[in-house]
Amino acid sequence: MANRDFNELMSVGVDIGKDVFHLVGFDEDGELVLRKKIKRLALVATFEKLPRCIVGMEACLSAHFVSRTLRGLGFEPRIIPAIYVKPFNKGQKNDYNDAEAIAEAALRPNLKTVSEKTQDQLDLQALHRVRARLVSRRTATMNQIRAFLIEQGITIRRSVAALRNSLPAILDNRSDEMSLRMRKLITGLQHDWIWLDERIKMTTSEIKAVSASEPSCQRLMTIPGIGPLISTAMVAAIGKGEAYDRGRDFAAWLGLVPRQYSTGGRTVLGRITKRGSRYLRMLFVQAAQVIMMRPKNWPKFSFGAWLEAASMRMQHNKLGVALANKLARIAWSVLNSGKDFDWKEKEIATAI
Repeated sequence: MANRDFNELMSVGVDIGKDVFHLVGFDEDGELVLRKKIKRLALVATFEKLPRCIVGMEACLSAHFVSRTLRGLGFEPRIIPAIYVKPFNKGQKNDYNDAEAIAEAALRPNLKTVSEKTQDQLDLQALHRVRARLVSRRTATMNQIRAFLIEQGITIRRSVAALRNSLPAILDNRSDEMSLRMRKLITGLQHDWIWLDERIKMTTSEIKAVSASEPSCQRLMTIPGIGPLISTAMVAAIGKGEAYDRGRDFAAWLGLVPRQYSTGGRTVLGRITKRGSRYLRMLFVQAAQVIMMRPKNWPKFSFGAWLEAASMRMQHNKLGVALANKLARIAWSVLNSGKDFDWKEKEIATAI
């Protein structure tokens, strides 16, 4: 297809690939005026020749880098969640059809877009992803050690501390119950476990150092149950929270709200949607579970009265999700307003 007058470009959709990008552009009348495939290295040279316009792209790897690059050239990049692009797809799936759907979605005035991440946010997000992978590998290593020991008729209580404390004694004193090869395998897994522990400690200490120097993280950590991990993960995910109009929007993005299937004026609510960041949702639910373990501390919190009343009518796990939802909404408010959480002040006022 021959390219038409680029001066009439209104929006360009970019389907981002590893090595090649597919571009589709529309003019003000909705006519297709650009259809082109370029190499990744030719991105800047190609867009320098185009008029400044809206550039849409799906949220994916390198989307934030491409967005920052195009913003530096004077374009208006919009990072769109893939779920919002899907309704605009026409015909069968291919790269040009995907780019066309992105270009159309980018023009929707009420479409929610993903906030562009800074390099610091991407670095912090990478730290969390590395730590999560290391923790997962450590869990897999411990489970494999337990499985090998059970095959030899040796069982250990279900706790990390029990396995950590018992394993050296088992390898030293019960060597007659397993073969030499099995002892070598388990010893090697033990060394892997120790190495993973050290890597996790190093990564965690780096995350804590960021939380100690970042004002937004310091404010978030004034909320009960929120420490360095949640505060840094939240800052890495949403920055100042400008992409959301209110706290309930952030909680909905996290997937901490009921799934809705309503029609004919009849509201039907189901389980939570589990959309958005699975990792951040898990951290908020864990924070809620920690708070729920200590009912004697509930009166200290500004939401303590709500929590006590909710505990009387909700099942334990449901209460945990509801509290995680409340913590997420409070966290967004603290992040967006730039003010500390006031639970300490309320505790003092109550005592007085």
